[in-house]
Amino acid sequence: MQIDEELTLKKLEVFLAFMRSGSLSKAAAELNTSNVSVHRAIHSLESALRCPLFKREGRNLIPLESAFVLEERSQLLVKDVVETVRQTREAAGFSAERFKLGALYSLTVKTVPQLIMGLKLRRSELNIDLILGSNVDLLYKLKNMELDAVLISLDDGLINPDCEQLLLFADDIFLAVPTDSPFAEQAEVDLADLRDATFITLTQGFATHRDSARVFGQAGFEPNVGMQVNDIFTLLSMVSSGVGYALLPGRVAAVYENRIRLIPLQARYRLQQQIGVVFLKAKERDPNLLALVAECRMYRSRYKPQLAPQQDH
Repeated sequence: MQIDEELTLKKLEVFLAFMRSGSLSKAAAELNTSNVSVHRAIHSLESALRCPLFKREGRNLIPLESAFVLEERSQLLVKDVVETVRQTREAAGFSAERFKLGALYSLTVKTVPQLIMGLKLRRSELNIDLILGSNVDLLYKLKNMELDAVLISLDDGLINPDCEQLLLFADDIFLAVPTDSPFAEQAEVDLADLRDATFITLTQGFATHRDSARVFGQAGFEPNVGMQVNDIFTLLSMVSSGVGYALLPGRVAAVYENRIRLIPLQARYRLQQQIGVVFLKAKERDPNLLALVAECRMYRSRYKPQLAPQQDH
């Protein structure tokens, strides 16, 4: 037997509302429609099923045994369809109960905690997975739908037209030195003076590695790289221990602030990282993403640039 095209889930919902309330007017009020629309849906349902569901006693509809059977089965059917829709949307990453957020290591100092707290206030039921990595790695995972959104450096040629982005803030690049360095008390530094110094860098794929290479190119020399590391906190630890210098964004100023100084570079070497959130355009209507974007806009409106620590004189 083929299912009649007049048999729809919407009509079953109208039928269930009538069975719950026991009257056309109450069902109509629940569904925000008219008595006539409810009566028409029930009559159409009987035609589609090719059997009566009610007997008429004056203006009243009295359920038959067939109506009670349909009620029981329809409740299960509607519940199953709702769950099917939920699971389908979740598989596609829309309004899932778990949100996968990618971020640069350096953004966990301040930005990520604030955004996550705000997102949890907006959607308290949401479970958030935080995945840290490089610009290249995070963008790869985003495009393969392993992540719902990423917080990265935006000035990257890997961001394609399939992605939407929102700027959060701009961050200057500084020279990071230990507090006992001869450069620690300078108001600014000419990077060319460090031509023979040892530097520590992040590995390729990180935005700060790419930006450091640009700054060294402006200074006209290839740095003597004594070590490459896979996260910015290990790099900071190496700098604080005197292993070498590094070029780092101002947002890490609070880390090891008693053991490291961030010294501004001369204006000719100035470079800024544009930090923002990136997500796929195909998912821009997802409620979880909309909540994150709203929180990012609030963060941007109250953001104050992270400055290098005051020099001790």
